[in-house]
Amino acid sequence: MRTGFIFLLISVAVSGVCHGGELRKNFYKKSCPLAEEIIRIMTWNRVASNVALPAKLLRMHFHDCFVRGCDASILLDRVGTDQAEKDARPNLSLSGYDEINDIKSKLEQACPGVVSCADILALAARDAVSFPSRTPLWDVLTGRRDGNVSLASEVNGNIPSPFSDFSTLKQLFVKKGLNVNDLVALSGAHTIGFAHCGTFSRRLYNFTGKGDADPSLNATYIQSLKAQCPNPANAQTTVEMDPQSSGSFDSSYFNILVQNKGLFQSDAALLTDRASSKTVQQLRKPRAFLDEFGKSMKKMAAIGVLTGKAGEIRKQCGVVN
Repeated sequence: MRTGFIFLLISVAVSGVCHGGELRKNFYKKSCPLAEEIIRIMTWNRVASNVALPAKLLRMHFHDCFVRGCDASILLDRVGTDQAEKDARPNLSLSGYDEINDIKSKLEQACPGVVSCADILALAARDAVSFPSRTPLWDVLTGRRDGNVSLASEVNGNIPSPFSDFSTLKQLFVKKGLNVNDLVALSGAHTIGFAHCGTFSRRLYNFTGKGDADPSLNATYIQSLKAQCPNPANAQTTVEMDPQSSGSFDSSYFNILVQNKGLFQSDAALLTDRASSKTVQQLRKPRAFLDEFGKSMKKMAAIGVLTGKAGEIRKQCGVVN
């Protein structure tokens, strides 16, 4: 797996139950004082001309952390015929790689070999989502190092699926050291961004294999979605995940969820468990959502991190040194 890594650390990186390591605020204060400012300014400049970028970078950060931990393995390109994480089916629709690579290039000019791609991704995701308010919505600890391995074969079974039921989601999050509250809070990220019709069309047209719709989905919403996503689904068509405020990072997701307008089966699943459903109600309050989301992001961003002398600081995010 990672050169020179003992079995204990290998198991931690894969299971993702170790949180924090040696991460801390302002890790680059002495080694690259302008690092976080460079990341923030470049990210904000990109978001100003691409309103879809916050959701894209946030999703990429999620997908990175849920496989091998937050080690920027999602950014690595395939080597030869060995497919990398980004080549796995759940990751084929990810984007934002160019933005991360551009930031890395700028940082390499300012501070060669200092700032990790893993930290860049964590900070850029936060800064992109925070752009409208120009105020960081959650704290990002830094000090991550980059992994050396990226395998498409490790993606399935680690990335939450839009088709998952509650039990599957809970087991997956627990495996990463996250609890039900984290599951619900992080699902709130669906308040921004778009989804391809294929990720939910079965709920509209063939839920049980008999040409029926998912009875847990709001009937009026079903008709609206059918108008946007005719059967069979067009692979290029996308719809808002939060039809009321897909461009605003707020608690609206939880309001539509209790109206049975959660787009994915995994969204609707949050209402099928008593504890989860209770948390959904609590996070309908804007301040409560932002507070809990920030806490859960801090936990998620520390899954299986490499620190100290583990891993490396890549010179380019797409290839190992």
